[in-house]
Amino acid sequence: MQEQIQPVILCGGAGTRLWPASRGERAKQFLDIVDDASLFASTLARVSGRHFADPLVVCGPGHVATAREQSRDRPIRLLVEPAPRNTAAAIALAVVAAPSDALLLVMPSDHVIADVPAFHAAIDRGASLARENWLVTFGITPDRPETGFGYIKSGAALRQDGFAVERFVEKPPRAEAEAMLSTGDYSWNAGIFLFRARVMRDAMRTHCPAILDAAEWAIAASRVEGPAIYADRETFESAPADSIDYAVMEKHDRVAVVPVSMGWSDLGSWNAVHNLTMRDEAGNAVNGDAFLHDSRGCLVRAGGRRVSLIGMEDVAVVVDGDDILVMPLARSQDVRAAAQARE
Repeated sequence: MQEQIQPVILCGGAGTRLWPASRGERAKQFLDIVDDASLFASTLARVSGRHFADPLVVCGPGHVATAREQSRDRPIRLLVEPAPRNTAAAIALAVVAAPSDALLLVMPSDHVIADVPAFHAAIDRGASLARENWLVTFGITPDRPETGFGYIKSGAALRQDGFAVERFVEKPPRAEAEAMLSTGDYSWNAGIFLFRARVMRDAMRTHCPAILDAAEWAIAASRVEGPAIYADRETFESAPADSIDYAVMEKHDRVAVVPVSMGWSDLGSWNAVHNLTMRDEAGNAVNGDAFLHDSRGCLVRAGGRRVSLIGMEDVAVVVDGDDILVMPLARSQDVRAAAQARE
């Protein structure tokens, strides 16, 4: 019988780059941004059947009810982090709560993966390496010199399964991104990982013991309500806030990367939403009651209002209740400024 893989779905993000649609308990992972299913529901669907165990969902207390509702008939277990402490602490909770020999597939809940068979094939390659005690990350084959993503450089080949990681590069300037792209040795860091629980636990003990200690204390003092484990707030909040990349992956000496092309997007901006949404012949992506005249390349989410655009190009109009966002799509990365001012 093939060894099962335990999906761990990180569901604690606020998604402020997609404000005003994404906020509070309506974070972007629970919204049907691209199609009729929420990003969270699509993530669950990608790890159903085959040799996947029931998913472990790591989320905040405000998202417990929504996660249960959107899981529908899919059995899930919930691991509730009482405060956001970044990805290293969230993963540490899962590592502590899991059996030591479990193969954990850690992934965000708010990404788009169009080619699911390619994703599954990459997981099979990654699992082969994880069984040999590698910490595995998945690299997206880049198609442009993107400056908003981190990069992973592939080193020595590990059979046909992947490569030893030579180095990580954090969000390079465009000239450096173009140079890296030309070598063919770099991939985008997707934030998806596969490893044995005990291997990551040992790595955390070496590289970020304060985070692991806080997770162990928080699980030891946790309370259980049905399928949900509520980590203890006081002990968990003592964990330093750090990403898993900085805390472990960039420091460990046995990290592998499995490059894969699978139609991936982190859906990290309204510009990315526009690129992934069905558009008309003028390049406009419209959701709701909108009238566009002599306008091209626009994104409109009317939110129950009647929106009209005349003579506009490459702009986004997003309506959510009393909040209306209007901006050039090229300025999508600045949305957090509005979210911080209005929330």
